[in-house]
Amino acid sequence: MTTDLSTLTTAADSWDKMAGEFHKQEKAYKRDVHGISMGQTWMGLSAEAANRRFDITLKELQNAQTEAKAVASLLRDAHTQFVDLRGKLRTARQEATDAGMRVSDQGVVSFDTERLSQGTRTAYHHDPDYQDSVRKAVRSWQDRIDQLVKDMGDADKGVEIAFEAVVIDSDTMDGTTSGFNGKAQGDIEKYEAQNADDIANRVANGEKVSAAELAELRRAFRDNSDDKAFSRTFLNGLGPDGTIKFTNELNHLAYDSDKSHKAVYMDLQGGLADTVAKATQVPGSVADAPPGSQKFKDWLASDDGRFYRQWTESLDKYGTKNYGSNTQPLYGYQSFVSLMQHSDAKYDDQFLYELGDDLIAAEKNKPGIFTEWGAGHDGIRADALDGLLGVMSKNPDASTAFFDPAGNGSGPDHVGNDHLKYLLNEREWPQHSTVAGTTIVTMDDPLNRTGLGAALEAATTGREPNSAGAAFDHHTEAQARVMQETITQLDKDGKGDTIPENLKVPLGRALADYTVDTHAILSGTEPSSPGGLSSINANGDESSITNSKHGLLRVMRGVSDAAYGTTPDGEPVLVYDLLYENEKLYSAEYLDTTRDASGGQQNNVVGDWDNKARHVGEVYGSMTAIGSDMILDDRDTKIGNLNDDMRYAYHGVGGLFTQIPVVGDPIQRMVDATTYEYSKDVAAAAEDVARSEDSTTTSAGIGGTNALLDSWGSEHGISGTEAHDHAKGEAKQSFITGREDAYSALRTRK
Repeated sequence: MTTDLSTLTTAADSWDKMAGEFHKQEKAYKRDVHGISMGQTWMGLSAEAANRRFDITLKELQNAQTEAKAVASLLRDAHTQFVDLRGKLRTARQEATDAGMRVSDQGVVSFDTERLSQGTRTAYHHDPDYQDSVRKAVRSWQDRIDQLVKDMGDADKGVEIAFEAVVIDSDTMDGTTSGFNGKAQGDIEKYEAQNADDIANRVANGEKVSAAELAELRRAFRDNSDDKAFSRTFLNGLGPDGTIKFTNELNHLAYDSDKSHKAVYMDLQGGLADTVAKATQVPGSVADAPPGSQKFKDWLASDDGRFYRQWTESLDKYGTKNYGSNTQPLYGYQSFVSLMQHSDAKYDDQFLYELGDDLIAAEKNKPGIFTEWGAGHDGIRADALDGLLGVMSKNPDASTAFFDPAGNGSGPDHVGNDHLKYLLNEREWPQHSTVAGTTIVTMDDPLNRTGLGAALEAATTGREPNSAGAAFDHHTEAQARVMQETITQLDKDGKGDTIPENLKVPLGRALADYTVDTHAILSGTEPSSPGGLSSINANGDESSITNSKHGLLRVMRGVSDAAYGTTPDGEPVLVYDLLYENEKLYSAEYLDTTRDASGGQQNNVVGDWDNKARHVGEVYGSMTAIGSDMILDDRDTKIGNLNDDMRYAYHGVGGLFTQIPVVGDPIQRMVDATTYEYSKDVAAAAEDVARSEDSTTTSAGIGGTNALLDSWGSEHGISGTEAHDHAKGEAKQSFITGREDAYSALRTRK
């Protein structure tokens, strides 16, 4: 902390001066010595021999300048790094001190009780909760300072590697004997990358590598996780073929030959994956310059785009290469995508888009390339395309662009795609195959479409899967287009209620994020309902979907029966519970916006109450029909076959979901007062259908609707008024209408 780092820049200045002196010597030597052999006064073999000797000496003087300048640059690079890291460490120490901590000269953090008042000190000694919070704070500050000290050590090691390498003559065949490095570089990270390349290539080739060398490789990845020069230099040296071999060997070591050090190999996988993520960054966005557009092609042709172009072209070549056996193939793309899954970094949207296109092209050109044969390969998933979609889900904007049916780019840079159509309706999803004698046995991949589901959730919501942040609002135009087209594709031929299992939960969360839109469609307040439109309501970030009511109902039914989780009491929680809770919460908010009647029940106010009550009733009717259909499942099932195990979570289930928006106190009070167990509604409606061919005149299952309207009345002080009773009556009729319309949609099965 007290080292005078300015000595580094002073030394750098001296090395620059040394380079200048070598330059003077070069000029003098070229003029007074080298020039003699070049003139017309000295001819013959002796002149030619002298010229070759003089050329070498001249080259040595030039190499000396190159090396001296490189050393100066390395010293300044080291100074910049050390100053930055020391500044961060000083800042952390000061902030820890300001937070009531003491930091020793050795970097040990402790709670500074001497700064407490006598009363506070006494309270601290007698309050276990206070002591626990202090212990956590001390640990947090200690971790931060320890990490910064570690970062300083990593940087120091990188500087050491660079200075050891810069003075080594990297071209021993150029005839010089002085040992000066004519290819010296002034970038510490490039030397670290070259050293890392040497270790990685030996691992990739199956050579024995020491624990110390593996530790150095881990340090290099850790220290340079955000450095583009390191990443590109390293990957240039390794190449896609070497990268794939390296990750395959790491998997082999981790899962087979050296399991006791699995954590080391997995950490190396993560460092390698982060390096790939950094090296493949592209300027701009896929929405503006999608792969295939002129803008993207112009960048590829530039100096900045050279590495990306060459590396991805080579990846295409080795992606379809079989690194396994004929009976248990392992294609490069499978290894590469599995490697990407180890990264904590966000991959570039254009790189993800282009790689997705390449994987689709690969499987169209070579059907079955992503099928898993036999036991497969530990640590590597066979379906590289679905694996990539899982990686893509960590970059929601990339997911949205990849699925946007309108394509990306504008004018001459527009590039269309049919990714949604292909993945939801056209792709033959890879299976797991084994050979039993002369017979090939196939079965579904249990992870089938997990990546697709995650990417669709990210694409439609703008958030990573299952992350917090839900709100009752609309979405961007691109997000809404993806959701609209997803519902359309899933409901092709009226089969929206038969959704693949691994899509149900993520799509359920996505639909919950569209509660404002689904409420409008189910209630009929969306102008396009019930027939729907082929395009969304495009309005910037306030865009919404316009799917047909029946198509939406079928898709909502299709996702509803998936197991989302369990309550603390072990009761099953289904996607239906999430959808129902959100519709209930939004319905409460919707009712809360009715016009105030405190000044008298004018006709316009009463009409407002009636309208909103009708809308809420129709939504509740639809939701009740979906729930009861899950119990019946078949229109001919009798009431005695009701599944007692399929129970719906009751009041208070909201805490289990991240897709339940936070609402204001009045809304929450209304919902809190609605303690009705809605499983009673779905069971009553199911029983009504099972026992009667015509349920259009009964209100079975309306309990939840009445409970919400009653809590609305209590919150606003209108319970018992004629207008409130009338609104409840309107809700009842709409509940029946909504329920029966939903039944009609769910009967449309082909």
